[in-house]
Amino acid sequence: MVNPWLAMEAGADPGERIRTVRRAHEAFLTDGTVAPPVRQVVADSWRRSARACAAPDGEVPVELDEAALHGYREAHPLARAMPVFRELLGTIAQDGAHLLAVCDPQGRLLWVEGHRGVLRRAERMNFVVGARWDERHAGTNAPGTALAADHAVQIFATEHYNRRVQPWTCAAAPLHDLRTGRLLGAVDITGGDHLASPHSLALVQATARAAEAHLVSCTRELGTYLTALGRDEALLVRNGERLRLGRRHSEIMVLLAHHPAGLTGDQLAVLLYGEREMRPVTLRAELSRLRHLVGPLLHSRPYRLSAPLETDLAATQRELADHHLTLALDTYRGPLLPSSEAPGIRRLRTALEDRMRRALLTAADPDQLRAWSLTPWGEHDLEIREALVDALPERSPARTASVAAAGRLRTEYGLTAGSPARTGVATR
Repeated sequence: MVNPWLAMEAGADPGERIRTVRRAHEAFLTDGTVAPPVRQVVADSWRRSARACAAPDGEVPVELDEAALHGYREAHPLARAMPVFRELLGTIAQDGAHLLAVCDPQGRLLWVEGHRGVLRRAERMNFVVGARWDERHAGTNAPGTALAADHAVQIFATEHYNRRVQPWTCAAAPLHDLRTGRLLGAVDITGGDHLASPHSLALVQATARAAEAHLVSCTRELGTYLTALGRDEALLVRNGERLRLGRRHSEIMVLLAHHPAGLTGDQLAVLLYGEREMRPVTLRAELSRLRHLVGPLLHSRPYRLSAPLETDLAATQRELADHHLTLALDTYRGPLLPSSEAPGIRRLRTALEDRMRRALLTAADPDQLRAWSLTPWGEHDLEIREALVDALPERSPARTASVAAAGRLRTEYGLTAGSPARTGVATR
């Protein structure tokens, strides 16, 4: 079976493929039709690019200036993987024909390295650090499409959506935090037509796997990890083993992680059940069942965890405190245990969501506001929608669509045109 993620089968004529796909690309831009020999992964990407209004001749925007890039890059998890990327791909990046690039989950290029001459040529299409190479802004390209498809992929010459990029060929693979499944970004090699070979795709895939393993080894001192944002049942990862907890056990683990000094039975009962009367034996039974699952991790008198437990809740709080809003948005996968009615969980959930919204409204970054407004937890947030309208340029199509969306929400909430939006309306 032909590998759909490879650009060309063995023995194919690169020149003929370039000409054939160029004709298909022009036909797609004219009437929206696409057919073989265009690969399905490329056809899907062209359609996504068109729906996002990516410009087929446009300039890719640079979103992070030097000052913003320095702090963000230094704090990004992939900074710890750069020695692996340079060891495995550094020789290729310095051979005068290729570039090594690493981007974040939004497609922002954080590192672009290689021979000075190749870097200068790449600058003409804004393939530079700080530029936004997701499909929405750059159209079909290897790092952007690898992020969108969550799979390693080659993009060959005229398969690129943007004509400015069509002299290049690239191969990229997504990168994940193996403890949590969180998408961290992508690693890419970019060069000429000769990259359209099985070797280049296998190389970036192997490099991505090595980098992911390296990141796990760097963070073993964190012990166990609990993922509870956007999940009704938390995921506990210990020594590579994944354990999905029940809803009550998820609540208990989040609360104990948030109170490392421990909680008495009465304190834990109030956080779990509120003021309603509950027999102590009920809580003891839950804790006994949880101890059976997690073993010596759970201690009693007071109830506490015997080892540090990193959580995505704490990671998001830390990123917000350090003013790394972009990282916080990457980590925040949704409200904390969204179906939980436990008073202690509800307070933590509301406090984190309020901090996220305040940070978004203060930063007033249109891409961040738009990203929040497109989520299930942010789509009914009128204040965010109206902040997005204010942040977008006049007469932009995106602003027109945002004005309409804000108007629909105002009607839904029974607000008149001049009345202020209620803070955080309908977000919980």
